[in-house]
Amino acid sequence: MAKSPRAPRPLTHDQIWTALDRLAGRAGLSPSGLARRAGLDPTTFNKSKRVTADGRERWPSTESVSKALAATDSSIDTFVQLIGDSTRSVQSVPLLGFAQAGASGNFDKGGLPAGKGWDEVGLPSVNDEHAYALEISGDQMKPVYRDGDIIVVSPGTPIRRGDRVVVKTTDGEVMVKEMKRRTAKTLELQSLNPNHVDRTLTAAEVEWIARIVWASQ
Repeated sequence: MAKSPRAPRPLTHDQIWTALDRLAGRAGLSPSGLARRAGLDPTTFNKSKRVTADGRERWPSTESVSKALAATDSSIDTFVQLIGDSTRSVQSVPLLGFAQAGASGNFDKGGLPAGKGWDEVGLPSVNDEHAYALEISGDQMKPVYRDGDIIVVSPGTPIRRGDRVVVKTTDGEVMVKEMKRRTAKTLELQSLNPNHVDRTLTAAEVEWIARIVWASQ
């Protein structure tokens, strides 16, 4: 007697949202950036919108998914592939706007994400469970990084001369620079924008430093 065909498994809430995160990551966008490009409210795809206040799962509408696909010039077949296992190299990492990076409570003393102000974005895997992403705002880092670019920061990756890094000072200032030289006493940093001066910090002025390992350019 022939076996009955196995019923297909229904799509889950997590699968759909993960596919949207991956779609945004492929385009070098945050979830809010994808929503803006699709002509939707910037918060449409945010993590905070995925579950209601009473704990019910909120699903993206067919219209919003369709607009996201059109905005990234992607087909429904691509979206289905993103739901499956073919993109395991994508890593979900915490995301914060660079302008908020210096605010109190967003990082712990070791430079790892903390607090509740973070979103999430699916981006290429960097093999660091503590990696996080920052969304650039403004043009102060041109021509290297532009408004809307996303950088992935890996606190666990060794830093060498010439690497681009994120540095937080003990005064709360957060900056993106290129490391020129590091000694036991000082840290010499080169500005990415030629109109800005280079910086030299004493070791006592540096709260933490982490390497930038990927950028959506």
